[in-house]
Amino acid sequence: MRSMWKGSISFGLVTIPVKLYTATEDKDLSFHLLHDECRTRVQYKKWCPNCDREVAGDEIVRGYELDRGRYVILTDEDFESIPLVSARTLEIVDFVRLDQIDPVYFDRTYYLEPGEGGAKAYALLRRAMAETGRIAIARVVIRAKESLAAIRVFENGVLALETMHFPEEIRSTAGLTGIAQPELQPQELEMAKGLVASLAGDFRPERFQNQYRDALLSIIEAKAAGAEIEPAPAPERGKVVDLMDALRASIRLAEQARGQAPAVEATAGVPAPGVSGVAAAGGAVPGLPGVPAVPGVRAVPGMPASAAVPGVAIPRVAVPGVAIPGLAGPGGGPHPGGPHPGGPHPGGPQ
Repeated sequence: MRSMWKGSISFGLVTIPVKLYTATEDKDLSFHLLHDECRTRVQYKKWCPNCDREVAGDEIVRGYELDRGRYVILTDEDFESIPLVSARTLEIVDFVRLDQIDPVYFDRTYYLEPGEGGAKAYALLRRAMAETGRIAIARVVIRAKESLAAIRVFENGVLALETMHFPEEIRSTAGLTGIAQPELQPQELEMAKGLVASLAGDFRPERFQNQYRDALLSIIEAKAAGAEIEPAPAPERGKVVDLMDALRASIRLAEQARGQAPAVEATAGVPAPGVSGVAAAGGAVPGLPGVPAVPGVRAVPGMPASAAVPGVAIPRVAVPGVAIPGLAGPGGGPHPGGPHPGGPHPGGPQ
């Protein structure tokens, strides 16, 4: 890997030289924009409407708009002149517990590697944090942006750095007007807790993959092999059933999927006051076939067997909402460019 930043960790009077590496990578498929008529890639030019000509890169400067059409120009020297200790230093200001930080504050993940002469101090900081159960909160400037950062012990002796948002960057929830506190019946709550318990387990990232990306690869490979792609018909809306019945059936299916004996008896459901019902047509709770779906809960795409095009390996995923005529039979193995399971993240996004 190639480091994207070099600096040091300031730990009291101890300075630890470090290198910074990106810990995650984007596996989304990229597309070029083409002219439909001739299939040529479209070019974008930096154009000045005032001078009516294309502008070269060395003619472009950065400006902050004070008023409409009035700018203050900043140069690279202006950015470099900012008197911040954190410009090339990870200045540790606190040691806190990870569970005190809401995941909404986390932004991007990086790996920290000790620089020349910093191996022992790096190991000392790592061991101290591991034995005290604390993570470090620091300030850092990366790519002309200052961020809070959390430094924590990751795996294989590596320290990970999570850039964090400042409090003013977290949007208030006050504008969400649809949040209510409806009255819940004890039976409903117990059934919901039972469903949570039946699906409870440890987080295993290898169980998950980007199904949308795999489905998109299936379409690309099918079209490359000459198949015609036609939209599948929209699913029919079903009848209204009881919320308690939906919860009860969900628990039974979840336990059967795990090879457990159902813990919930199939007794008559207790009507839920204020609940209009659940849509189903012999329908399904998201991700659980055959279980009535609760309104407002979005379905998770399933993973049925894939179709195959002769001579083309297609991942074992179905394309949500798309039918591929003429494709049948066992599919090939995973696409060689398919996504790799990501590593765990400290309770937040990557």
